[in-house]
Order: sequence, then structure tokens, then C-alpha cells
Amino acid sequence: MPGRLIYIMGPSGAGKDAVLRGVAQRMGAQAFIASRVITRPPSSTEDGAMPVSSTEFEIMEAAGLFALSWRANELAYGILRHIDIMLARGRDVFVNGSRAYLPHAALRYPRLVPVLLTVEPALLRDRLLSRGRETRVQIEARLARNNRFEKLSGTAGTRLLHIDNSGALENAIHALHAGLLAAQGEAKCG
Repeated sequence: MPGRLIYIMGPSGAGKDAVLRGVAQRMGAQAFIASRVITRPPSSTEDGAMPVSSTEFEIMEAAGLFALSWRANELAYGILRHIDIMLARGRDVFVNGSRAYLPHAALRYPRLVPVLLTVEPALLRDRLLSRGRETRVQIEARLARNNRFEKLSGTAGTRLLHIDNSGALENAIHALHAGLLAAQGEAKCG
């Protein structure tokens, strides 16, 4: 049976990468974390991401190297095609994705499991400020965009997993792992 695309979304600063790494570690060899290609300078790119210039991104996209690609927050993001191999081998692939791109990803990957990671607004603001990647104006714009996505729901017949990462990281990791196990069980019964 092919693997699932675990498509984790949420605002910048919500801890998506930390949560998906924690869950993937619990799942062991069953899980694969997809790297993202991002048009961001290397000094401000998160772990596991490959920074490229806008020109390099356009060349990669035109060559068909991406399974998924989108634009958000004045940046371009891409997930390399090797995820299709991992999915075909039955591994669950974790992607740090975009909420706006979810409908497109769900059309391409019918076994997509959408996950929305949330965090209390005041805590999110503090995390973004302490990270030091963006100006206050950019942070406020991110927070305003986040408010528009608060009522995000599942797409293409999928059930959205809501995970709150306002508390201890381990709590969010446990909640997502349990949710994925439950979703897997439902898929086998359905």
C-alpha cells in the first residue's frame, strides 16, 4: 500500500518543523521528512531546507524537479519529486506545506492527511519576534494572514487534524502521532 502525504500547515513560528521531526522520529523507518527548496538566503533558512535564488528555483520548476511548488510571503517553495518514490515504497512523507496550496496538493495526492498546527496569537508573536527573521511590520502581516486561515477545514473528503502547539512541544508531538495512528486505522476500516 502506498504511503500517506502528511501535509503539515500553520503559521510561521508555530513549530511545524520541530513537531514533524518529533513525530517522524517516533514512526522510525515508516516516515520520511521531505526537504523544502526555498528562495530565501541561507542565513535565514530553517533546518532541512535548501536555499536557492529565484532564478535557480524557476529553472528547477521548469525542469519538472518539483512534486509540489507554490508561492507565499514573497518566497517560492518546492518539494522535490523524490517524495513520489518514498510514497510508492509505502513510507509516510512529511511535508511542511502551505495552507493556500492545500487544495492543489490534495488533488495530486489522494492519500494526503492535512494537519493544521496552531499556537496562541500572543505566543506566536513572541516566537516570531525572538526569531529575528522579519520586521515588526512583516510579523503583523503574518499574524493578520493567520487569522484568515483559522477556520481552515479538510479538503477533498479528508479530515483535518488540528494540533495545538501552545504548550510543551512533546504534547503536540504526541497529539499528532496519535491522530495519525487513528487516521491510519480509519483508512484501513473504511
